[in-house]
Amino acid sequence: MVKWSQLFNADGHDRRHRLQDEMRDLLPTRRDHVLPPPIPAKEVTKVALRLKHQLEQVIPCEMEEYKITRPHSSILTPAVVRTAKEAGGEEYKACVVYCLLVVKKWFKKQAMCELWDADLHDVRAMAAEMLAKIIIEEEEDMTYLLEEVLLKRYSIFLDEEDTLPANAIERAVDLHAVTVIGSSGYQKCISYLWRGWLVQDDEDPSRFIDYKEKTNTNYWVHLDPDRLRVPFYQNTVQIAISVIYLGLYTGAINTINASGDVDVIEALLYIFTLGFVADEISKFWKVGRYYIGFWNVFNTTLYALLTVSFVIRMVALGYAKGTDERIKNNILSYNFLAFTAPMFWMRLLLYLDTFRFFGAMLVVLKVMMRESLIFFALLFVVLVGFLQAFIGLDLTDDSLQDTGFVVQAMLNAIMQSPEFDGFEKFGHPFGLILYYIFTFVVMVILLNILIALYNSAYEDITGNAIDEYMALFSQKTMQFVRAPDENVFIAPLNLIELFLLVLPFEWWMPKHRYERLNDIVMGIIYSPLLVVTAFLETRQAHRIRYNRRRGEDDEDEVHEWEQVAGECDFEADGWDKKVQATKPNVEFDTGTLEIKKLRTEVSELKELLLEMRERGGWGSDTLKESKFGDEKLGESSESVGRQG
Repeated sequence: MVKWSQLFNADGHDRRHRLQDEMRDLLPTRRDHVLPPPIPAKEVTKVALRLKHQLEQVIPCEMEEYKITRPHSSILTPAVVRTAKEAGGEEYKACVVYCLLVVKKWFKKQAMCELWDADLHDVRAMAAEMLAKIIIEEEEDMTYLLEEVLLKRYSIFLDEEDTLPANAIERAVDLHAVTVIGSSGYQKCISYLWRGWLVQDDEDPSRFIDYKEKTNTNYWVHLDPDRLRVPFYQNTVQIAISVIYLGLYTGAINTINASGDVDVIEALLYIFTLGFVADEISKFWKVGRYYIGFWNVFNTTLYALLTVSFVIRMVALGYAKGTDERIKNNILSYNFLAFTAPMFWMRLLLYLDTFRFFGAMLVVLKVMMRESLIFFALLFVVLVGFLQAFIGLDLTDDSLQDTGFVVQAMLNAIMQSPEFDGFEKFGHPFGLILYYIFTFVVMVILLNILIALYNSAYEDITGNAIDEYMALFSQKTMQFVRAPDENVFIAPLNLIELFLLVLPFEWWMPKHRYERLNDIVMGIIYSPLLVVTAFLETRQAHRIRYNRRRGEDDEDEVHEWEQVAGECDFEADGWDKKVQATKPNVEFDTGTLEIKKLRTEVSELKELLLEMRERGGWGSDTLKESKFGDEKLGESSESVGRQG
C-alpha cells in the first residue's frame, strides 16, 4: 500500500508537485487581501481522511459502478450518508462536500499509482462524488448551502503548508465532477453567479455575498459600472464584439484595395486583433502555462496569421505605388488574410457555448481532438519508418531525386487517395510492396482506429450530454468569476485601459482615486450596455419581490401547469388518497417486497400460534412441530430472497 506522504511526493519534487496539483485550469481569483479560510487546513484534512476511511470500509472490494450511481443504492444507504455528514461534526460540517471532492481526487491519484486496484479506487472516487451530490440535494437551507457549503473557500494541509483556498464549486469544475455539477443545489448556485445575484465581496474577494440591490426597483441604483462583472453581461459583450470582429473581417476580405492602402475597416480589424493579442498575453502572464488550452492555441494561431498579414501589408506600403514589389506583397498579405476565414467562423463557436446545442457539440469536438493524439502518435511512428525505407531505396543511386514524390504519395494515402503510379520502377519490386503495405496499415488499420476512437468519444459525451453541457457552462461561469481584474475591460477595450489608464495614471495616482477614474471611464464606454442592464435588473427586482410574496424562490417562474394549481385541493376531493393507495414502491423490486410481505405473515402466524398455546388448545409436541415448520418457512423465504 502506498503511503499518502509518498503519494503526494511521488515525483520527488515536493514544491513543484504541490504547486502543479493546486493550479487551476481557469483564471485565478483576485487574491488581494484574501482572508484565511474559516476552518484550519489541518482540520479540513482530518475531515477528508475520515471520509476516505469511511469509503474504504463501505466499498471494500471491486463492484459495478451502477450499484453506486443508481437511485436508492444499496451501498450508499441513508445511514452511510448520515455518517458522512457527521465526519466534520457540528463545527466543521460545512466543509464535508469540499472534503468529498478532495477525497475523489485522492482516489483518482491512488488509482494511477496502484494500477492493480485502479477499478476499486475509481469506484470509490465515484462514491465520494455521489455522496457529495446526495448531501447537496438533501440540504434544505439554501442560504447555508450556497454561502457556507459551496462558496466558502477551504484549504488542506499538504507538504507542511496550506494549499491555495478553493471552494466546492471550483473543485467540482477543476475535477470535472459532472455528477456533483448536475445536482440541483450546485446548478442553482451557478445560476445565481451567472445572473450576478451572488457576487464577490469587495473587502475579501475570496468570499461571496448576496447582491444587496437584487430587490431594489430603483432604476438608477442598477446603473452601476461594477455590475459589468456579472458573467451574463460579460458573455453578452464578448458575443457582440466577436460578431463585430467577424463583420470587420468580412468587410476587409470583400473590399480588396488594389493600391495596397489600409482603409478604415482593415485598420479596425488590426486594432481589434491587437487588443485580443494583448488580452491573451496578459492572461498567460498572470496564469502561466496552465492557461494554455485548445482554444488558446487556436486563437493564437489566428492572431499570428493576422499579424503576418499586417506586417506584409506594412512592408508593401514601403514601396512606391504600382511597383511589382508592392503588388506582390499586397497579394501575399491578402492571401494570408483569406487563409484565416475558416478560423474566424470557427472562433465564433467559442462564444456560443452557453447555448446547449453548441455547448454539447464543442465538448464532443474537444474529446475527439484529445482522442486524436493516440492516432497521430501511431501515425507518426509509421510515417517515419516507411519514409526512412523509401529514402533508403532512393539513395541506392547515391542521389535523392524522388523524395518529393514519395512524401506526396504518402500524404495522399493518409487522405485515402493513394497513387500507385510511379512505384513500379521505384526500387522494383521493394518500392511497390512497401507502398502497398503502407497503404494497408494507414487506410485499413490506423484510420479505422481513429474512427473507433471518435465513435467512442461521441457515444460517451452524447450519452451524458446534459451533464457535460452543465459542466461546460459551469466552467465558463467560473472563468468570469475568477477573473483577476477588478475593472472589466473586454478586448479590444483593454487597449483603452492599457494606454489611457494604466500607463499614464496607475503608477502614481492614489488607489481610491484610480478606482474612481476607472469607474468613470467604464461608465462612459459601457453606457449603452448599462442602460439596458439597468432596465433588465429593475424588471428582475419586481419579479423577485413578486416571488417572495408568494413564498417561492427568487428565480421561480409561473408555468402554464401552475396557473390553476392553486384552485385544486387533492386531499379534500380524495384524489391524493387514491394516488397513495395505488402508487408503486420504487425503492425496492417486486421480489424484495414479496419477501417482506411473507416475513410479515410468518410473524403474524407465530403470534397466532403462541396465543393458541396460551389458551391450551395446543400441546407441546404440536407446538414443536409448528416451530419446526415456521423455521422451514423462514429458510424458504431467505432462499427466495437470495435468488431474487
